[in-house]
Amino acid sequence: MKKILVVDESALFRDFLTKKLIEYGFEVSVAVNGLDASVKIRQLMPELVIMDYYLSRSSSLEVLEKLRQDPNTAGIAVIMASAKVDREKLLQVARFGVKKFFTKPVRVDALLRAVSESLGVQVDMDNSPCIVEAHVNDDIVFVEVAQGLNKEKIELLRYKIKELLDLYDLSLVKVLVMMSSVDITSADSIKLGVLLNTILQYAKPRNVRILTNSEFVAQYVAGREEMAEIGVSNNLEQAMSGLLGRKTGNYIDPSQKTAQQEFLQVQAPKKDRGESIDMKFESEKAQQFDLHELDENLTIAVVDDDLVIQELIKTAFSDTQFSIKPFGNGREFVSDPVAETADLIFLDLMMPEMDGFQVLSDLTKRRKDLPVIVLSALSQQETVVRALKLGVKSYMIKPLKPQAVRKKATEILKMNF
Repeated sequence: MKKILVVDESALFRDFLTKKLIEYGFEVSVAVNGLDASVKIRQLMPELVIMDYYLSRSSSLEVLEKLRQDPNTAGIAVIMASAKVDREKLLQVARFGVKKFFTKPVRVDALLRAVSESLGVQVDMDNSPCIVEAHVNDDIVFVEVAQGLNKEKIELLRYKIKELLDLYDLSLVKVLVMMSSVDITSADSIKLGVLLNTILQYAKPRNVRILTNSEFVAQYVAGREEMAEIGVSNNLEQAMSGLLGRKTGNYIDPSQKTAQQEFLQVQAPKKDRGESIDMKFESEKAQQFDLHELDENLTIAVVDDDLVIQELIKTAFSDTQFSIKPFGNGREFVSDPVAETADLIFLDLMMPEMDGFQVLSDLTKRRKDLPVIVLSALSQQETVVRALKLGVKSYMIKPLKPQAVRKKATEILKMNF
């Protein structure tokens, strides 16, 4: 049994990595700081050390120097990680023979592959297609599942939820599991059970909602007494209303007619530190979608009376050959042939002459697809929920950033190509 020493001052990361490595048959010990690491390396003589760059009591560079100077430990393989990686750090550790250096949050498949290569041990992971994302908004933990279920991703989710609860200081845990874009069948029953039991470690059943079109999921939940209070729905508003205790789309302040954010944004954490658990796999990089792979003749319409927004979106696609067509109001847009042919439409909801909802009403009569990204300000009287019900693909909250615009456009265009 190969011995591994995990050195990290984050208890969450230590616990996650320890459990994961034990699952794969390794003997795992932990160290909580640099001094502890130096002592345990000499005592335990591990074949591999996985170590954070930033350590107290003794720096990681001091640990490496002692490790390499001792003939008994000089041959031990080392994998390092850091929340920030720069050329200077890489040069510092390279002289100690460190060949693997990861940026935190570390992607677990890449780390396990590095462990396998360092120790010459086969590590077989669940490679079932699966995308899992988790974020917090309105004090609700949103868990989005797509493509399928994956054992490794579900295990990651357990630690991700724990991390989010700490970062956002959540005591009453409410969870919305969105599985509307994944087909769950009886063949997935074991993984589904693990997923739901993982969530129930943190939230009571009555505070969990599942958004899904799968009849099997509804049957699975209904058939288990411990899950009987979990709400299963194929309607987003209904699911959200159950968690919020109020109807979605209500105003926060009726006198100001300010719309609720609802699920529309990721809430800012209450603690000033980054997340350490990454739900993505390194192998998913190969599946990333590049706008440059698309037809250069794509047309993007920007329907917004704000000239700044028009210019910002032009800037976001300035390195492409896409045709960007700006329109100052809804009437101007629907009167133009591009309304029926645009590959992507950025649409403001509040405009003079003809607002975004009137534009959407017109578009739904003229074309089957609706590749629309709504541009919304939180002070608008109408909520984005209404736009989503009309078939809008996605939304963005103003003010906008070019990088975010590009990312959102990529998501929608990927679905259409």
